[in-house]
Amino acid sequence: MYRCLCPGAIGVSAGLEEGLRLAKLGGYQGLEVGISEVADRMDRDGKDAVLAMFHDAGITPGGFGLPVDWRSDDAAKREADLKALDRLAAAGEALGCVRTSTWIMPASNTLTKEENSALHIERFTPIARVLADHGCSLGLEFIGPATMRKDMKYPFIWDMLEMVELGERIGPNVGLLLDCWHWYTAENTAQQLRHLPKETIVYVHVNDAPAGVLVDEQVDNVRCLPGETGVIDIAAFLGALEHIGYDGPVTPEPFSAKLKGIPAEEAVKMTGAAMANIWRTAGLSE
Repeated sequence: MYRCLCPGAIGVSAGLEEGLRLAKLGGYQGLEVGISEVADRMDRDGKDAVLAMFHDAGITPGGFGLPVDWRSDDAAKREADLKALDRLAAAGEALGCVRTSTWIMPASNTLTKEENSALHIERFTPIARVLADHGCSLGLEFIGPATMRKDMKYPFIWDMLEMVELGERIGPNVGLLLDCWHWYTAENTAQQLRHLPKETIVYVHVNDAPAGVLVDEQVDNVRCLPGETGVIDIAAFLGALEHIGYDGPVTPEPFSAKLKGIPAEEAVKMTGAAMANIWRTAGLSE
């Protein structure tokens, strides 16, 4: 596995060239890309030119956000996005960037758990098929904090193993976007993680939780830099991923107040240093 920068996840706006520069500056090995920009660049400049940008920077293409508005109840909009996905997934395949992901709400006020499962299977199955045509995998993120579902009528999926089961019902190329924040707040364990096939983990996010807050009182968008407080056992988390042979991107998503309003280069260096520190904490090789 390798440290991967997603500029937007640390509050930084950057196109492809700037993203590559910042990833290198922060000591990252990978970069999450905007797949529409990549596809447009390939159409304009050719695949080899885009590949050369990553080669020259010494940066690995890490993944891309799922470019389908699957939450929309507008069937025509979803169908248009699905048709566009074929071109975008093909660009990802050409770049060697074959991991995409999205998150799923842990509860609903209108759908029972069974109805919600049926809806997600219906909407994700055609997406997964298009992705599979281009060798791409889809990671689904469960949302762990109890505070995200306590006031909603119908609980859905907020646990790692249940999300694995949903992915299996959708398609063989569907697994987890695994965020250590949600792993911690759902009270999942390293032992559970050690029993998953490595192919189940499509993408990984890391961060930390504020100290002095009970696990069931943690608020989703109040987080800390990876390894900052030690509330989340990041060594156990990364160690379990190393144990199963996960070889994909590990991306910081801290939602940290420390990153607000600071220059992009400073934010990248700060998160890069935190990532290097958790690598050392977990005893991982560079």
